[in-house]
Amino acid sequence: MSQSGAEAAAFFRDVSQNSAVWLVRGDDGSPTHLSADGTRSLPFWSTSSRAQRAAKIWGHGLRIDSMPLDTWCDHVLPDAARDGLVIGINWSGPRLVGWSFTPDEVVNRLAAARTVSFFELATDRVMGRGAQRTRPPGC
Repeated sequence: MSQSGAEAAAFFRDVSQNSAVWLVRGDDGSPTHLSADGTRSLPFWSTSSRAQRAAKIWGHGLRIDSMPLDTWCDHVLPDAARDGLVIGINWSGPRLVGWSFTPDEVVNRLAAARTVSFFELATDRVMGRGAQRTRPPGC
């Protein structure tokens, strides 16, 4: 799996388990990226440390913030779809590169990640391991 693929997989796993997404923002809002094909991406991260690295790379006094997964799903993703934005997922590296998905693709991948998490929870219960995970609300 490519580095970007691994980062995307980590995003959906982490967000499903933690029920939160992280963003980088400044006083004027969150930075976006315009790709060569004219598509604008709005990036998000699955952990505070990933978002903090991005804020440090971008600089300009940017800070990190978290958002509950249900708020992100109910408000940000529909607004992004309406505005024709795609969602950047766990961009990393010195140039902050990674995969972007349409909001509908994000919803579908989150649903798949939650199904896996639910399966793991059921397996833990059958195998007698302590069940610590729960299915998150949201998408």
